[in-house]
Amino acid sequence: MKPNTTNTPLGTQLLLTAVAPLIWGTTYLVTSEWLPAGRPFTAAALRCLPAGLLLLLCYRQWPRRQDWGPLALLSALNIGAFQALLFVAAYRLPGGVAEVVGAIQPLLVMAMTWALDGRRPRRLALAAGTGGVLSMAALLLAPGAAWDAVGVSAALVGAACMAAGTFLSRRWRIDLPVLPLTGWQLLLGGLMLLPWALWLDPALTQISASEAGAYLYLSLIGTLLSYALWFRGLRLLPPVSVASLGLLSPLCAVLLGWLWLDQGLSPIGALGFLGVLISIALVQRASLSSAAPGTKA
Repeated sequence: MKPNTTNTPLGTQLLLTAVAPLIWGTTYLVTSEWLPAGRPFTAAALRCLPAGLLLLLCYRQWPRRQDWGPLALLSALNIGAFQALLFVAAYRLPGGVAEVVGAIQPLLVMAMTWALDGRRPRRLALAAGTGGVLSMAALLLAPGAAWDAVGVSAALVGAACMAAGTFLSRRWRIDLPVLPLTGWQLLLGGLMLLPWALWLDPALTQISASEAGAYLYLSLIGTLLSYALWFRGLRLLPPVSVASLGLLSPLCAVLLGWLWLDQGLSPIGALGFLGVLISIALVQRASLSSAAPGTKA
């Protein structure tokens, strides 16, 4: 499997894909500071539906008949379930804690690749992925970290959904360009979220200018731009490589909590922060090396 099929340098592909989780890391700050309280499903639906509609109005391409089933499942995993669980966790946990739980995603993708494709992960990638989880756990020792059973459960299941979506997005080649594919997943996932928002969340009768701006940011930047970059990366890079970049999201959330919300970071937490960066670099080296031409995938 040759990861980079375009003329764009591999380093540029990695950087562009890395922008997506960095943007997602801002979700917790935006949710806690500017969104109306207690409306996780409304936030998820308003984040996805407008972005999906906008993309499909610009790129009016339809999936093939045989692609509708895989597309619906990917929409549920990558958008519907993941976004709902993301906001449940965001409303109930500090950003850093919520993202630490999601650090298991690269290991889940490695396990799926081994179990379903028969490709055993390289020892370096496995060790680095495990080190990433342990380094993330060190961040929990920072002052102010707190657990909530529902929030932690939502973060765990959300990580599993995103890991499955990441793996299957590369395995199932849906015959659509990246932007229309992104639009369809956002639209279908948003439609899956809408009934839950109407049923479970309080009605959103009025919103302030700052709340409207937050919803707009989450839809256009936090969803349309970030998912387009993420799905593009999934087409050009190995799934484990992309999944490990997801660890940049908790780093961004922790950093913003420290800079913006005055959340403390202990010395051990700082070492964990550095450990995650090293883990990401090592996973990239191992996964991209194993996917290069002439090597065993």
